[in-house]
Amino acid sequence: MFPIRDNVPGQRPVPIVTTSIILINVAVFVFQLTLSDQQLENLIYLFGIVPRRFTHPLWASWVGYPDNYWPFLTSMFLHGGWLHIIVNMWILWIFGDNVEDRMGHLRFVAFYLLCGMVAGVVHLLTNGNSRVPVIGASGAIAGVLAAYVFLFPMARIVCVVPIFFYPLFIEVRAFFYMFFWFVMQFFSGTLALTDSDHAGGIAWWAHIGGFVFGIAAYRFFLPRKVSEIRMRTWTL
Repeated sequence: MFPIRDNVPGQRPVPIVTTSIILINVAVFVFQLTLSDQQLENLIYLFGIVPRRFTHPLWASWVGYPDNYWPFLTSMFLHGGWLHIIVNMWILWIFGDNVEDRMGHLRFVAFYLLCGMVAGVVHLLTNGNSRVPVIGASGAIAGVLAAYVFLFPMARIVCVVPIFFYPLFIEVRAFFYMFFWFVMQFFSGTLALTDSDHAGGIAWWAHIGGFVFGIAAYRFFLPRKVSEIRMRTWTL
């Protein structure tokens, strides 16, 4: 079930932060395309999150990793292919503008980056021995999805569901879409813990971590006036 659009209009013609994040990701991806295979591999291993690098510092030092934590930030601006970046940036474009409207520019930047970094930490905790680098904005975007569903639970989202080769378009409420999305992540993540072959190269628990953090933290990034409105809304 892939989202096509929502029915919540943005307050600004161009959401500055959401657009800037997308442009930065696209620029980095274009840079990746200019690299040789070996250069790209070096980039991903150096700036992506390799869990064993942080859980086994002696091994990391022997391999030659620098002693820093920048990958928890830089990894969310790298992508593994065209489909990866297109899907992530499309979802961010649909939902990010409305969350940015409610939070404001600077709060949204901080929220987005923190969700991405927490997602990286959760992946580290659940895959501590992995030497496979993790990249992508999905964890940060998962936090944006969590904020969206609590800010706009009754918003209508148009989704496409592929039935064999026939695209079926349906309209669902935001809370239903997010619930379906989370159940799929949790189910896949649980399978991945019991059998790594089911991971499919996707950091499911990073998605879950970003989403759960988004639920817990989004209200602290709202201006006081918006936060009070949300409190009155939920207590009616």
